[in-house]
Amino acid sequence: MNEYALAIDVGGTFTDIILLNMTTGDVHLLKTPSTPYDPSRGFVTGISRILEAHGVAFSQIRRIFHGTTIATNAILEGKGTPVGLLVSAGFKYVLEIGRHNMARMSNPHVWVKPERPVPPEHVLEVPERTAFDGAILEELDEDAVRSAAARFRDEGIESIAVSLTHSYANASHERRVRELVQEEFPAAHLSLSSEVLPVFREYERTITTVLNAYVMPRVSGYVENLDRELEDLGVEAPLLIMKSNGGVIGAETAIQQPVHTALSGPAAGVMAAIDVAANAGVEDCISFDMGGTSTDVSLVNRRTPNVTLNGQLGDWPVQLPMLDIATIGAGGGSIAWLTAAGNLNVGPRSAGGAPGPVCYGQGGTEPTVTDANLVLGRIDDDIAGGVLSLDVQAAKEAIQEKIAGPLGLDLHRAAHGILQIVNYNMMGAIRNVSVERGYDPREFALVAFGGAGPMHAISVARLLDMTTVIAPPNPGVASAYGLLVADFKNDYARTSLQKPPHYDLETMEKLYRELEREADHWFDAEAIPPGRRDVVRSADLRYIHQGAEVTVEWPGRMVNPTALETTLQQFHLEHSRTYGFSLDQPVEIVTLRVAARGRQDANMTMPLSRHSDSAPAQALVGQRPVYFDHMDHFVPSDIYDRARLTPGTVISGPAILENLDSTVVIDPGWSGRIDECGNCIMRPI
Repeated sequence: MNEYALAIDVGGTFTDIILLNMTTGDVHLLKTPSTPYDPSRGFVTGISRILEAHGVAFSQIRRIFHGTTIATNAILEGKGTPVGLLVSAGFKYVLEIGRHNMARMSNPHVWVKPERPVPPEHVLEVPERTAFDGAILEELDEDAVRSAAARFRDEGIESIAVSLTHSYANASHERRVRELVQEEFPAAHLSLSSEVLPVFREYERTITTVLNAYVMPRVSGYVENLDRELEDLGVEAPLLIMKSNGGVIGAETAIQQPVHTALSGPAAGVMAAIDVAANAGVEDCISFDMGGTSTDVSLVNRRTPNVTLNGQLGDWPVQLPMLDIATIGAGGGSIAWLTAAGNLNVGPRSAGGAPGPVCYGQGGTEPTVTDANLVLGRIDDDIAGGVLSLDVQAAKEAIQEKIAGPLGLDLHRAAHGILQIVNYNMMGAIRNVSVERGYDPREFALVAFGGAGPMHAISVARLLDMTTVIAPPNPGVASAYGLLVADFKNDYARTSLQKPPHYDLETMEKLYRELEREADHWFDAEAIPPGRRDVVRSADLRYIHQGAEVTVEWPGRMVNPTALETTLQQFHLEHSRTYGFSLDQPVEIVTLRVAARGRQDANMTMPLSRHSDSAPAQALVGQRPVYFDHMDHFVPSDIYDRARLTPGTVISGPAILENLDSTVVIDPGWSGRIDECGNCIMRPI
């Protein structure tokens, strides 16, 4: 009997599903409308439809991979669960004080510090004190903990975060707090900073733990509901969730540490871009994922994604390892609107999947990027394989009424303006992850995916003088594909300040081994066999008196003087690459890290090659006029059925390649070549 794997990426507009036959390598795709009111509905409906369509029984599923935005949306929209916070006596206002820096690009005269996710009245202090080296200076007041737990219970606060001073060095008090709270309040959801983020910096450790508690009930309820529904359907396969670091974890880990899933969907897209670029023979790329509500971009250097420890979720710092992804409110559903002064803006508000763009005919009244693309002939009036029939006339009327008329423009110039603005916005996001990080985007290929990415990719590339654009075989479901090629990943860290010249190598080795034991327990829980386990050590270092660290890999699996010297030399090199200089100064070792990776089965890699015997002439299905921004008028353009294009085919623009899940626009002056893997590689002629 054939065995299958499913990958489900729930986006703001569509839920994308890939069904992979692990026995034969056959692949089936499906796009189904998302259900924002209850994402699990779109999830279950989608997998039921694709399995039924291809005669696959639920019992034949061996793996289910899932990219989710539940945690992200809860944080960004402020719709998490009320949280109670337990802190050491004297630290009641750790969240209120926070950091004194304001958001980038904010006006210093009108900026207001954002409201904290936990108000001071829900922050309770308990007497105790642990020193930075783990020594207990004051024993935990257990009666105070019981009293705090009872108060939270009586006030109906079911999610509790615990962040005690220096618990990264000694977690005994936090573990005892958990025992006491569970005795007083068994139904409470608990997040301990010593488990979520056991590193120094009180504010960042506390806010990350609070955010974990903030989304825990919602994520755990969602995941447990999915598990239950899958079990009822007869699915025995484990549910695997994409993490922000580009790896996957089991459902149980995701329930306990949901903040790790905050960039779940975008991270899957980056992993897909790496694989697509590698198959196209490209090492350096920028992933460009334009969906229905947002655009996510990330830089990949030498087939390695940039990882940051200084991530941001909305207004809050999150010092967990996550892919360095810039996200802006620019997607197919982004709404075009006029300011009070009559200026045209696009986004960040989005029509999303409900009601969606005006042309969807589902009650939307405000013109969107998709409406503009439709009016300009860049997309057909049937998308997603006929799942949606688009109303061209309704789109024209909305743009004319809301944009063109008030601005005194003709219809097509107004639609063109909408696309120009959203393209410039996306160009800014790419500059953020490239130019502002010291990279020249002209040296990278732009890997464009998402339902709308390949429509805008060449226009955005021209703004940055980029000369290579790659559209994968099925751009609209690329993030779902990224789920299939991602490995299991988890990260472990412990702050242990080591000052020169007397580095305590014995203590460092002991801590590394403790972190590796934690990784081994996780490997066991995820049922990853020993032959597919990889563990890499690294460390955060800084010059003495500095306030920020640089992470470098620790060579090998042993702490000795030779490895230490190699690490210090690597730090100087990395500091110079990052900041443009290095110093002849002593170096501190601040935090030790272990990255655990469990490699996927060999048969989990989705085949990309095409096997069509059709000639290019058979793929040509017609012609229609298309408006191109740099020509400022409609141009007759060839329309191709992309699924019929064979490797080696070269198509000169202007041309449109249509597929089930997305549309590729090839501008005049550019050409696209279909490679052996089905990628469309576009370059200027």
